[in-house]
Amino acid sequence: MNWLGKAVGAVLGLVLVRHPLGALFGALVGHLFDIGLFAWQRTSPSSGHSSFFDLLFAFAGAMAKADGRVSEREIAVVEQLMQRMSLTVDQRREAIARFNDGKTPGFDVERTIRGLRAWCLGRRDHAYVLIDVVLDVVFADGAGRERLQLMRRLCAALGVHEREVAVLAAMKGYAWDLYDGGSARAPPPRQSGGPDPYAVLGVERGADEREVKRAWRKLMSEHHPDKLGDVPEALRERAEQRAREINTAYERIRGERGFR
Repeated sequence: MNWLGKAVGAVLGLVLVRHPLGALFGALVGHLFDIGLFAWQRTSPSSGHSSFFDLLFAFAGAMAKADGRVSEREIAVVEQLMQRMSLTVDQRREAIARFNDGKTPGFDVERTIRGLRAWCLGRRDHAYVLIDVVLDVVFADGAGRERLQLMRRLCAALGVHEREVAVLAAMKGYAWDLYDGGSARAPPPRQSGGPDPYAVLGVERGADEREVKRAWRKLMSEHHPDKLGDVPEALRERAEQRAREINTAYERIRGERGFR
């Protein structure tokens, strides 16, 4: 029987509260720790990446199947994701199994969403790189209503507003229309200048210099790869790419409008 958490909790509770009830409460919290009931004990970046891959590809399977069928394009996108993440043979086999699990009728997608939320540990930078990856599957073969609803459930669990999703989508060249029920659509043909820099920063074209700079600083803080900690290398590369795109968008606006 694991007793260390209960003993430490009881002692700390007694010291902090100076009452037997404090020791009792501390022992209860320690017991919850001993049995691993806290979500961060079950799924966290530091516990290894295999659990994250399991959750990610299971959710990808549920997302691909959300509209009733899984297309060749969606399978190709998931294959590309496995390649970018440099999965080993065993990890790839496991990822495929989890993807197939996510496609099965009655799959508990809410449990998977809870697991992804636990992996993020309440960190918005982790949530952003996760959403960035999932958006590839959302847009793989047209973003129907069922997929958008599932995406909203994930974003709500992670505490990410749809306006922030729209910014991420814009960086990838997609349109997430907040004023059309949150619809999403495939990107128009890319112009040589890249995505709309105002959409990337999430500001209106008439925004003044202060608004543009504030949006740029906020996004750089949220997407800075150095703050991610222990995450799969593919996610760190995504964050680095987004940081470059944010800086590029800011520099374009700055150059066009003569900001200092």
